[in-house]
Amino acid sequence: MTERKPPGVDFESWVDKQIREAETRGEFERLPGAGKPLPADVDSTYDELWWVKRKMAREGLSVLPPALALEQAVRKIIGEINDKIRDMMFKPPPGPPLGKKPYDVEDVVRQWQERRADR
Repeated sequence: MTERKPPGVDFESWVDKQIREAETRGEFERLPGAGKPLPADVDSTYDELWWVKRKMAREGLSVLPPALALEQAVRKIIGEINDKIRDMMFKPPPGPPLGKKPYDVEDVVRQWQERRADR
């Protein structure tokens, strides 16, 4: 819609005409989101950073306080170590037995938190 409203034409009737013509051309058919419910946050108050938050959610990003971000990193690292230990437990070892068992993630995080609190 690049054309301008002609002088002397009521704005509302000009807009209605533009919409009607677009409908007859089929420009409203097969729009993304057609037939889907409105987003849950449609009734919330206006947030200037709505697009940043939506992009971060879509990308799986979050902003956490440093301590929580570290705790999340600890959980991820211990989980990866546990996966490797389990792989070694259920495969015949290429050398001597590993002699390791998976860590209790919650126990490791609790000990880590206690060490941080002691500082």
